[in-house]
Amino acid sequence: MSQEQQLELQLHQGVAALGIAIPADVQTQLLRFIQLLLKWNKAYNLTAIRDPAEMVTKHLLDSLAMLPFLQDGEIIDIGTGPGLPGIPLSLVRKNQPFTLLDSNSKKTRFVTQAVMELGIRNVTVVQSRAESFQPAHPYDVVIARAFAGIKDLLERVQHLCAPGARVIAMKGQFPEGEMDDWPAGFSCESVEKISIPGMQAERHVVLIRYD
Repeated sequence: MSQEQQLELQLHQGVAALGIAIPADVQTQLLRFIQLLLKWNKAYNLTAIRDPAEMVTKHLLDSLAMLPFLQDGEIIDIGTGPGLPGIPLSLVRKNQPFTLLDSNSKKTRFVTQAVMELGIRNVTVVQSRAESFQPAHPYDVVIARAFAGIKDLLERVQHLCAPGARVIAMKGQFPEGEMDDWPAGFSCESVEKISIPGMQAERHVVLIRYD
């Protein structure tokens, strides 16, 4: 079995284990995204992960596990880095508008190129810090995959949240010590422990409501 076939099988089995339905053509696009990331990573050092199979697990499946937590409306991915989780999610949710935001120009250049090469039409790429970004209107979903602390995250994104918005904070271990002293208007909906196929490390998702 070729490496390409192995990655196809790994993604197919991982998606099935997550219990989500993703069409075959979208799975092909997801793997094309990994190939683009591998290519650009050699020159631009976009991610510490070099192994494509590990990328399927830690980049694609970890991102796709957020699908059940998305609500309707416009979505912004804060600190998207090389487009995670924003690009995988936008490929599946083609009818929802996504903004992928990062302050690193090297990473936003890659994301812009990936969006173009993959033919993604529902993504806007923005180079900015979260606290500096002033969109035309606020968002219904705010996702953050790599922010240090929840309080800091909420302080930086409060102006980006529409009434009733959901903030999705992706975490490793249960975030002890991060669950209080939040800015006014934010409340915890739930903390969900999730299992990523092929990943041994703990993963939690903190779901936060803004009213």
